[in-house]
Amino acid sequence: MQAQKCLELKIDGAAMDESAFQQLAESQQAMGTSLETDFDSGAETHIAWFELTDDDEQLQRAELAAAALLSGAKSSQVQLKVLGDDWETAWQQSWHAMAVGEHLCVRPSFCNPLDGDYIDIVLDPGMAFGTGQHATTQLCLEAIERICEKSVPESMLDMGAGSGLLAIAAGKLGTKGIVAIDNDPISVEASRVNAEINGVKLESLLDDTPPEQLFDLVVANILAGPLIEMAPKLAKCVGRHLVLSGLLREQVERVSRAYVDAGMQVVRSDVMEEWASVELKPVL
Repeated sequence: MQAQKCLELKIDGAAMDESAFQQLAESQQAMGTSLETDFDSGAETHIAWFELTDDDEQLQRAELAAAALLSGAKSSQVQLKVLGDDWETAWQQSWHAMAVGEHLCVRPSFCNPLDGDYIDIVLDPGMAFGTGQHATTQLCLEAIERICEKSVPESMLDMGAGSGLLAIAAGKLGTKGIVAIDNDPISVEASRVNAEINGVKLESLLDDTPPEQLFDLVVANILAGPLIEMAPKLAKCVGRHLVLSGLLREQVERVSRAYVDAGMQVVRSDVMEEWASVELKPVL
């Protein structure tokens, strides 16, 4: 049974980066998260929702506020609000259909498509997964579109797939033989469901290690630390193209070096806001 009420936590995006917020949300057992962007100012707000029981509401609020402060936020950057029976639709308000790259439109299932000649990608993410708003996701989507326009990959690995968006985009652009891997069972199911919604065939697997298999295109939108750790194994999966993101600008050199040491060479690097992506290929 879903909770009848929940605590909504909002933290100013300037207080912490997305990875720190996700760690906070996971440590406090959030039911879901989102990222809200003000389109006039560009200011970001992290949002998470937590089940609220009737045992001790004030204690739960105090514990959650304390966790936010310990994670580096100031009290003025933290908002807590109790949502009633309609909390399940509150998270939808910050998401919208959006154009990415030249031809892609990414939208949650509760939004109408954009006008124009777009390749429509529809997600039903539930509360736990984003729908392409973050800069790192957009950088990956642009890279996938760019690669597919030159020569459609015959196979693709989406490592750390989340909602399956990147894998689905590749499928919509013509790629076959797609494998989506994540270490979260909810993500594995989300990838499977979203692929079905979009008519894309993929294999959605629960794992945290790259498979011993070769793919034309490998995409990993994770974090710098895990990317560096898995570099030797992930590099062995790459047949033609590797796209890495989830990186801050200052992390690009360190992550790139790990893959160069594993037999790759850097093709290009792109930035959006403070985030970056790196495209590499095997050294022949």
